[in-house]
Amino acid sequence: MSSRPSCREDFEVAIICALPLEYDAVALLFDEFWDEDGDPYMRAAGDPNVYTTGRIGKHDVVLALLTHMGKVNAASAATHMRTSYRGLRLVLLAGICGGVPYNGREEILLGDVVISKTLVQYDFGRRYPDEFLRKDTVQDNLRRHDRNVGSLLAMFDTASGREKLRDKTCQFLEQLQERASRHQAKYDYPGTSEDKLFESSYRHKHRDSSATCICSVCHGRKDPVCNEALGLSCDELGCDEEYLVPRQRLQEQSEQDKSTRPAVHIGAVASGDTVMKSGEDRDKIAREEKIIAFEMEGAGVWEEIPCIVVKGVCDYADCHKNKKWQDYAAATAAAASKAMLERYIQTDRIERSIIQAERDNVFRQPIQEPPKSHFLVPFGRNQDFVGRQSILSELLDMIRPSANKDDCQRTALEGLGGVGKTQLAIEASYLIRDEHPDCSVFWVPALDAASFESAYRNIGKHLKVKNIDSGGSVDVKQLVKAALSDESSGNWLLVVDNADDVSLLFGTSGLSAHLPFSRRGSILFTTRNHEAAVRLDIPSRNTIHIVEMGQDEALSLLQHGLTDSQTSNVEATSKLLDFLANLPLAIRQASAFMAAKSISTAEYLELCESDYEDLIDLLSRDFEDRHRYREIQNPVATTWLISFNQILQHNPLAAEYLKFMSMLAEKDIRKRLLPRAKPIDAIEAIGTLKAYAFISQREGSDSFDMHRLVRLAMRNWLDKEGQLMQCMRFTVHRLNQRIPLPSNPGTDVFSNFLTHAQAFVQLMDEFSCEIDEADVLKKLVDFIYGRAGLE
Repeated sequence: MSSRPSCREDFEVAIICALPLEYDAVALLFDEFWDEDGDPYMRAAGDPNVYTTGRIGKHDVVLALLTHMGKVNAASAATHMRTSYRGLRLVLLAGICGGVPYNGREEILLGDVVISKTLVQYDFGRRYPDEFLRKDTVQDNLRRHDRNVGSLLAMFDTASGREKLRDKTCQFLEQLQERASRHQAKYDYPGTSEDKLFESSYRHKHRDSSATCICSVCHGRKDPVCNEALGLSCDELGCDEEYLVPRQRLQEQSEQDKSTRPAVHIGAVASGDTVMKSGEDRDKIAREEKIIAFEMEGAGVWEEIPCIVVKGVCDYADCHKNKKWQDYAAATAAAASKAMLERYIQTDRIERSIIQAERDNVFRQPIQEPPKSHFLVPFGRNQDFVGRQSILSELLDMIRPSANKDDCQRTALEGLGGVGKTQLAIEASYLIRDEHPDCSVFWVPALDAASFESAYRNIGKHLKVKNIDSGGSVDVKQLVKAALSDESSGNWLLVVDNADDVSLLFGTSGLSAHLPFSRRGSILFTTRNHEAAVRLDIPSRNTIHIVEMGQDEALSLLQHGLTDSQTSNVEATSKLLDFLANLPLAIRQASAFMAAKSISTAEYLELCESDYEDLIDLLSRDFEDRHRYREIQNPVATTWLISFNQILQHNPLAAEYLKFMSMLAEKDIRKRLLPRAKPIDAIEAIGTLKAYAFISQREGSDSFDMHRLVRLAMRNWLDKEGQLMQCMRFTVHRLNQRIPLPSNPGTDVFSNFLTHAQAFVQLMDEFSCEIDEADVLKKLVDFIYGRAGLE
């Protein structure tokens, strides 16, 4: 029996598992446990992890099981592990993953082991309306392995090193199977007949021709399948084995061979917060990034502790994945981990003695209490928060205390009002609190100067800032700025919400001058105004543009608070989400109305489509939402008026452009149609509307799209303010000026003009308006479309 380590600093190796079944497999390969009679090593203050300690071969090893899957939880566990076990030099992340069937040189089969040479955060980037661009600059990529880990991997990347590792993996797999006497069957090789790889485009859905679910209309890669199909096996659904891909390695492998040798593959591994269940997406990403597997925790651990991902392939990361191979894959990963440790050379004890001496010296010094952390967020955690996982992961990487140790980090969430910026900031605040208990989180609304100062005063009270309540000429904002700028305040995150008004931030109030600076601090802004983000000196790499939700996320949000019967009409539900442009605030407003009135999505959609006044009424209704400010009304139409009033005050031409655009079709509004103005004034006005996300510019053209619901809200404002007829007359006059020459009616310019002329004529019909100057437009529209009908 080996001697036990004397303290936590004697542990140089750790293994982290995300699932209990992974933990069980690794535990079977421990040769001794040091904590069978209770934990002799304890853990650092504030560390919530639970550890198992023991010996694997010649190494003292600490084993940890995550509470949940994903990068965020892995990063949190790794951070806390590092505070308790300061001598760690190697961490193995052992478990299961989805494999890429072909890695270029050789086949990967179920049960094989993949080892990370590097990690790729394939879901870390920017989502644009038409594409996703992964961040792959030097600053954005994960750092390289340190020399200690790099040297170990280099040895295994040789032909002889790989073969020896495979031999040892097979040896330790047999050892694991022997030790699992009561559960040996679950760690047995499932057999070549269970190793099934379908063609990438072949969908996992009901195949019965009599099926009445949405599977019957699933033909393309983006068509949905029913929830029941997602939970059934290929045998239960009748997936046709004619679509199986032949595998040479499987054909060479005997079905009766119980000592199947799992292969070991070393290469790039994709790490993200998304479970990959699409063969086509798997192949696309694998081609672009040259990866061999998909997993969900590596990127979180990688930045905190020197780490190698060691995972057994339990599925092919496609829609046909099941759990049959999970136990065996966990066993092969555990066996490979032990085989790797056998080749790992421990650090000289002298280095550990230095660590221990430092530790002893710390205990001889007077103990200084760390600064107390505070959590001053005025909203509870939103239990109905759904989706946005890739954005959250990217955001957390930017705002956590360790993101930039040489600067006070500034980050911005920007986007249209109601797109979900504040909700993302709330969720990120709670995740930072959970991940970094020593980090204070402060929330400051920038609705006006009074709300900003009130929040600062509250922060000052909790920090026990002197004279904070003295009144009179005391500058509360400067006192709190000074307190947070002092590094004795510890790590902190300051959220400045609704930082939209440039005049409030940089005018006479000058709120931006009261922002603190500390290398232990990070500031997160939410804003509708891109200009505000630029003037706050936030680099583009730290600005996350928030767009509408994806269809699946929008559906999940809508379903919260509604019964299954209310959303049972799949077609109506999809149309409603499309009508609401997948905008989170509009979806929450619709969901609240349907829940209160007990109506279905089909009935709500009918209300939206039946009458203009009913639609405006729905968009203008307030609803209860505990995760938004009480002093601000919640309706979509009201939310955007806040931004419009700021535009009206600071850039009247931009307001005139927005009024004019709301009279036209919402897509492809050419710059040539806009009211005349000086070039510099026009550029500034268009820039303002783009900054508030009211319009977006089409790439490579002088053409703009207007958000559908913004157009409706703008028309409603014009109607209520008694300006609708005036705006219509101006629009008629302007369109009459811009009618293209009739000599070439087939041109793109003429076709675009006609689209907007027709939209305007329809608008006049909706409001029963008669404008003399509009006769030319009406006749033009009637003539062109009448002729097209005859042809």
